[in-house]
Amino acid sequence: MGKGMGIIVSKKKKADDTAAPSPKDKEELAPVPKAAVEPAAAAAPAPPVEPAELAAPAPPAEPAAPGAAAEPATNSIPEAVAVKDGALESQKMSFDYKLQPHSTIPAPEGPLMVCILDGFGENEFKDEYNAVHVATTPTIDALRAVPKRFRTIKAHGTAVGLPSDADMGNSEVGHNALGSGQVVDQGARLVDMALETGKMFEGDGWKLISQAFSKHTVHFIGLLSDGGVHSRADQLFGCLRGAAARGAQRIRCHVLTDGRDVPDGSSVKYVEELEAVLAELREKGCDARIASGGGRMKVTMDRYEADWSMVKRGWDAHVLGKAPYTFTDAKTAVTTLRGPEDATVSDQYLDAFVIVDEAGAPVGTIEDGDAVVLFNFRADRMVEISKAFEYQDFTTFDRERYPVGLRFVGMMQYDGDLKLPANYLVPPPEILHVSGEFLVKNGITTFACSETQKFGHVTFFWNGNRSGYLDAKLEQYLEIPSDKIEFNKAPDMKAREITAASKEAILSGKYKVIRVNFANPDMVGHTGDLAATIRAVETVDACVKELLETVDQVNGRWIVTADHGNADDMVQRDKKGKPMKAEDGKPLPLTSHTLAPVPFFIGGKGLPDGVVLRDDVPDAGLANVASTTFNLLGYEAPGIYKPTMVQMAA
Repeated sequence: MGKGMGIIVSKKKKADDTAAPSPKDKEELAPVPKAAVEPAAAAAPAPPVEPAELAAPAPPAEPAAPGAAAEPATNSIPEAVAVKDGALESQKMSFDYKLQPHSTIPAPEGPLMVCILDGFGENEFKDEYNAVHVATTPTIDALRAVPKRFRTIKAHGTAVGLPSDADMGNSEVGHNALGSGQVVDQGARLVDMALETGKMFEGDGWKLISQAFSKHTVHFIGLLSDGGVHSRADQLFGCLRGAAARGAQRIRCHVLTDGRDVPDGSSVKYVEELEAVLAELREKGCDARIASGGGRMKVTMDRYEADWSMVKRGWDAHVLGKAPYTFTDAKTAVTTLRGPEDATVSDQYLDAFVIVDEAGAPVGTIEDGDAVVLFNFRADRMVEISKAFEYQDFTTFDRERYPVGLRFVGMMQYDGDLKLPANYLVPPPEILHVSGEFLVKNGITTFACSETQKFGHVTFFWNGNRSGYLDAKLEQYLEIPSDKIEFNKAPDMKAREITAASKEAILSGKYKVIRVNFANPDMVGHTGDLAATIRAVETVDACVKELLETVDQVNGRWIVTADHGNADDMVQRDKKGKPMKAEDGKPLPLTSHTLAPVPFFIGGKGLPDGVVLRDDVPDAGLANVASTTFNLLGYEAPGIYKPTMVQMAA
């Protein structure tokens, strides 16, 4: 399995041995081979350790008399959870994963498909700038029309563990919630708490970088914006002030401009804000400056090993002080590289630059004994640069020089299985008792598929931030290599290849759960290209139709939903919701996610007519999907999960 429509795909290796590869072994992989590689951290399954054998569950019983089923307290523990250190293994060992048959919903004859339309929101603004609304989508339109089998659910803010409901959701926290059935504090909130309580400055990671305070330089590298998806500027400012207050004599910032999670062109504002903070520190005696930078989609922040040349550009600029452009200040760098108004370059794609002094020398190369902090809290786009800093025997590209005695930390640990980086400022939680654990420990087979850009989301993030298989005998993870171009230039992306591979899995009879993610609405939406995003949505709609028809062929069931909004609003708006336009009259494109809820559909030929959506969970969010999934498989949901959204009608 794995080849459809003549495509080349890669099956994730199901190794029988349990030894994890060494960092050197991983680095010697070709960076972007034609067949898919194991994306780093957020996707790459390490050769799995087989879990202990557990007895298969009793088959679901015949349904009882019709009526709304009450949720049992099966598998209940005080609260669902993210734990760390020694508590982790004890909870794993003591927890009862056995699933119980549902009292009224029978098991399906065929598989259950869970299909994620990444970045597909249900927005209140239904105008020409809403690609989901404008696109021709007969499949989704038909699903919306089915009574009691369509609703919207929350996909942002506190519903997915973010600090406030003003925070946009994203694919990582979204898939955490979808896969775990729980709402746990996420990266941004964990960093906020660490700064608020001062615990960040007491941990081992801070103690490590503080060794460089008196005689060396502390470097901060990351995304400079307040988008809250990868990083937040106020958290960087808190770290800078904390370092200066605790004796740091020399600080350098290496900034990556956004224009994706925040309005394009806002990079100048963020540079000005950072410069004000650095001036404040200089007044207090700390030599603090911006040293280098570049656009997030051009420099440093590659993910899933899609384009290591981005990381190389970042290494050259941040570490070596080498870049195509040099400037004496960062504001001039950003405004110059953005170009003239009639040919503006997006903040996302600014070339690498280095700040130099009056003599033309870089002001902030990374030297022996220095400390480096990656201040992004989100993992996926920090993994590759982390490897370059962490692994002394790194060989993926020529670093030319590796600083001796480097004190390197991440804001968080970006891959718990690889222990990458080994040192970090904020300890990451591991989400326990995710749905995948229940599936494999009850002998339920799973197929998960997406293309490179979202493969890690249906595997790593779905599984509670764990790399690798939960059980290689019961799971098949399939990655379709993404195109290495700007996605608006090929908005179909790999949707058709994903569809072909998933149809094959559905028809194979090997899997009881099929998990699919279509990246198009999100990745094309991020380009700000409205026409291309409309095409992306239409392509996905056609692919969903094929999948639903295939599930019906085997008398299965399906869930179709999304992880957050994006394609549903492609223009910046004022406080009244009116589209904003530039001086030339053209609309200002919106490239970020939205706060919109997302659709949730259930159906399938194998779903009894009486199974409908409940109307007593109005605030349901992504975390409610896992319970619903178990019910549609014919099992009661684990008691620790958010409530199900379905019932058997009376």
